Amino acid sequence: MDLVIRVLVVDDSSLIRRLVTSALEADPELQVAGTACNGLEALTKVKELNPDVVTLDIEMPELDGLGALQRIRVDNPRLPIIMFSTLTERGARQTLEALALGASDYVTKPSNTGSVGESIERVRQEVVPRIKALAGARRIVGLGVAHSEPRTRPLTASASGAVTASAPATTLPRPAPRTTNAAPELLVIGCSTGGPDALTRVLSELPGNLPVPVLAVQHMPPVFTTMFAQRLDNASPLSVREAADGDVAAAGQVLLAPGDYHMRLVPSANGVKVRLDQGPQLNFCRPAVDALFVSAAEVYGDKVLGLVLTGMGHDGLVGCQELEKAGSFSVVQDEATSVVWGMPGAVATAGLAHEVLPLENIGSYVTQALTSR
Repeated sequence: MDLVIRVLVVDDSSLIRRLVTSALEADPELQVAGTACNGLEALTKVKELNPDVVTLDIEMPELDGLGALQRIRVDNPRLPIIMFSTLTERGARQTLEALALGASDYVTKPSNTGSVGESIERVRQEVVPRIKALAGARRIVGLGVAHSEPRTRPLTASASGAVTASAPATTLPRPAPRTTNAAPELLVIGCSTGGPDALTRVLSELPGNLPVPVLAVQHMPPVFTTMFAQRLDNASPLSVREAADGDVAAAGQVLLAPGDYHMRLVPSANGVKVRLDQGPQLNFCRPAVDALFVSAAEVYGDKVLGLVLTGMGHDGLVGCQELEKAGSFSVVQDEATSVVWGMPGAVATAGLAHEVLPLENIGSYVTQALTSR
């Protein structure tokens, strides 16, 4: 297997192309296979160069990123594509549309402030781990291969998010059976890379009269989470909105952590409330899944169902450990249907997942678990 990951860089800005190229070529595991300045040129280069990963600008002349994405996906359904967008309301809306059309992940473009060196470093920190995680997942899982049996080569994720195959194992370890069959009183969900599509699907399959509150963390910046909550609300029978400090966790309502804020739960005289804070990042993230899951274990004890969907890194692992200690249980998305099996894989390989399910089975499982009172 070729260990060098070949990347096609597509952007109409020559400056951005130079920044991205400089950031990628500084890593010996990456190679810039070529560049393109618009969507039409990108289509030609994908066919000519057969890259492992594509970085794709959204706003370009002749054929924009959304149009190029749709056409690339026709012949390359599993080619990892990372969108470059702006940190604006328009950029958020376009990025979410790109994710719905099949983009693998996204990063926001560096601002015009700061030096060229600072911009290159930011691109390196944001883009390189995503490229390695997406290319690694694609190579290990294979092209469109489904797995119904326990994984024989579990994946692990480093703090940087790089995904590698661990030592061969016959089955995934499982935690001890729960001592109670009582239905949980809270659903908490965590996701990252590939999460917008996965979370949308899960919430769309839950009933509108769900008898428990739902709180979710998707790794996203401000503005993006506001737009994403609106999209989720349109797609789900449940009421979905971005959380505000002091919100009460209510049955049938989904609260999404706002970008750049941890979301935690605290008891109060008027019910369990949401507290937002800008404390230190956890697992390089804010909002972090661990912040929500740990507080859920503290407040709800053994009455929580934790769900970890596709994502890069290992955010949620500590939270699932705390849920297990409290007597609650966790479910994770399987490797075959995950864009990156970092977060769910970390929980599964640690023996904390009571169920490892394909995405198409999660909605029905969660519904039954939460309504079987």
